[in-house]
Amino acid sequence: MKEYEFVLKFILQVNETSPEVFVEKLGEAGCDDALIGIGVNGRIALDFTRESASALDAVLSAIKDVKRAIPDARLIEATPDLVGLTDVADILGFTRQNMRKLMLKNSDFPPPVHDGKPSIWHLAKILKWMEKEDRYQIEEALFDIAETNMQFNIAKDMQDLEPGFQLNIEGLLA
Repeated sequence: MKEYEFVLKFILQVNETSPEVFVEKLGEAGCDDALIGIGVNGRIALDFTRESASALDAVLSAIKDVKRAIPDARLIEATPDLVGLTDVADILGFTRQNMRKLMLKNSDFPPPVHDGKPSIWHLAKILKWMEKEDRYQIEEALFDIAETNMQFNIAKDMQDLEPGFQLNIEGLLA
């Protein structure tokens, strides 16, 4: 068993109910390994430290526990996943300037998901690149949770695709 650290952010469908009502229910449903944030109206975030056989099992069981306590809660994001260079630097103990140098000097650095101010990457892709380049030894649990959360976030966003859209653009994205 490994320990995985991750955050799950949910939107609450029942806006008239105060999120404080759910805190006790979440504990009873198995989320006693999470710090619960209720600062934003209509949202709830849970910062988990969960022991499990795999990152996938940890995140799946956490989502199931939340849904048991708050059936209408809808997952907004699983983190760590979408990050800027400053986030990556903080996670790995680098300076932002060092991360920026790595990005600018290496043409094979992973492309961002969003190229703007700020640019945003999937953490798992940067971690995979850094390990492949022998630049940094990545903690296995961190890589596993970043990869798992990336898959969850992509799958969540895929639900918004219109039927058949993927087929229409299939050859254009490769």
